[in-house]
Amino acid sequence: MSSEHMQIGEVAARTELSLRTIRHYEETGLVIPSARSRGGFRLYTETDVARLMVIRRMKPLGFTLDQMRDLLDATDHLDAVPPPAGAEREELLGRVRHFEQAAAERVADLRKQLGRAEEFAGTLRARLGEDAPTTRP
Repeated sequence: MSSEHMQIGEVAARTELSLRTIRHYEETGLVIPSARSRGGFRLYTETDVARLMVIRRMKPLGFTLDQMRDLLDATDHLDAVPPPAGAEREELLGRVRHFEQAAAERVADLRKQLGRAEEFAGTLRARLGEDAPTTRP
């Protein structure tokens, strides 16, 4: 095994995803290990880790597996050598732009929800006679 390859346990630790989740993403075709060891163990590269990080960041924003696949497909094509040109490049950039806009909208929604949650927690603290917010670990 070369130093550029990692086994699934190291990838899980780096991405903070469970082994089961990584295997699920493999089964759904979102990420495919770059290699296998002689013993059949999955081997991943930095590129695979980066791909898993995209998936991990999309998940809490409510993107579906199909949407994740669509974005990854677009970025894979944009990263191809040679890179696409002309209308194909513009179409791919449009797809990525669409995801950026959707992510920004979801982040704004989450900020609103967080504000409401903090308001609610403050109301409860006031009800209990506490002025200062509790310290979070």
